[in-house]
Amino acid sequence: MTTQPKAMTRSEEVVRKHKEYLWPAVTNFYKQPLVADHASLQYVWDVEGRKYLDFFGGILTISVGHANPKITGPVKAQVDRLQHLSTLYPNEQIVALAEKVAQITPGALQSSFFTSSGTEANEAAILLARMATGSYDIVALRHAYSGGSALAKSVTAQAPWRKSAVISVGVAHAINPYCYRCPLGLKYPDCEVACAKDVENLIQTGTSGQIAAFIAEPIQGVGGFITPPPEYFKIVFNAVKKYGGLFISDEVQTGFGRTGKKWFGIEHWEVTPDIMTCAKGMANGAPIGATITTKELAASFQGLTISTFGGNPVTSVAAKATIEFIEEEKLLENSHTVGAYFHGKLEELQEKYPVIGDVRGKGLMIGLELVKDRATKEPAPEVTNQLLERTRDHGLLIGKGGLYGNVIRLSPMLNIAKADVDQAVRLLDQSFSEITV
Repeated sequence: MTTQPKAMTRSEEVVRKHKEYLWPAVTNFYKQPLVADHASLQYVWDVEGRKYLDFFGGILTISVGHANPKITGPVKAQVDRLQHLSTLYPNEQIVALAEKVAQITPGALQSSFFTSSGTEANEAAILLARMATGSYDIVALRHAYSGGSALAKSVTAQAPWRKSAVISVGVAHAINPYCYRCPLGLKYPDCEVACAKDVENLIQTGTSGQIAAFIAEPIQGVGGFITPPPEYFKIVFNAVKKYGGLFISDEVQTGFGRTGKKWFGIEHWEVTPDIMTCAKGMANGAPIGATITTKELAASFQGLTISTFGGNPVTSVAAKATIEFIEEEKLLENSHTVGAYFHGKLEELQEKYPVIGDVRGKGLMIGLELVKDRATKEPAPEVTNQLLERTRDHGLLIGKGGLYGNVIRLSPMLNIAKADVDQAVRLLDQSFSEITV
């Protein structure tokens, strides 16, 4: 007798083909990757019909809920009307989006250039800064993540994301404001924010002394939701201006209400940047990038440029509908209120589980840094991986990050309720109780 081979499940077949036809560098979460089938608001279902509460939102991209009809409705209508022509042809949708963005941005940031991703947005910002200032040097932060292109990788400062022939000519990296793991061995506030002062020292010693720009995420995303102290960016801003540079705020993950109360993360630090870059949650899942600056700086761009897919009518409609939904539902305030509630519940878990070394973040952008021992702060990436598996088993999707792979990233939709938080915390509690350190 011959034994018939066991039939593959739908998930197994998809994963098999993924391994066969996609680059192996395209990594997946979980030992047995989750194959999604459909989603609605805060929930995702896999192809076997299992339901999950989503507290990662497609890497902070689903800002107002999966398949939100207030977004998908206008998108479907636009697809049937006009899907694409490129930036060679003005259209009403791109103009309407640019006008809407100008209404919510701080200061005199009124001029937008739309692309298809955060990587492109950061590339455009650095290119513009170099043109506008006539300088080449860029200052970024350690633990930063800026995207997947060659230039964006050179600005990125985490070894796992800088593999291949990255040439960092003209890019220098300052100490980042990682208070939990201060690279200077100091403690806030007694440190007098020495990390911020390192930016000026780096400009003096690691650049030509005349910089094009300083670029930073208000809260470092892939870095593990590292959140600076309140004085940090004011000190840095003054140093950047002293040496002729422009201040670029990378809002790819922090923008559009994610940090609560404010539209953009940098506003919490009371600094108005010269250029902002956006993507991810701006269009609730549609591929978008935006580089926003003043009219004067925009006019300094030299030569010609286009963006084949940037600001196409469908994506523009999705982004404008997302912004309007955030306004109508008062989600800036909801992100702040529910985020504070969530933060408090996570601090209660921290008291219960010594493996949680730090709870940090703003709004609905919260990180848990996991350690083997609170005294030594030795990273616990293997515990992080265990927790991902356990939460998945219990029906909760979360993210991870950090240079050491030991930070849990929590970024649910801005329109969740406290009841959703209670459910997530219950599942986290159950999962933490089952892991071994």
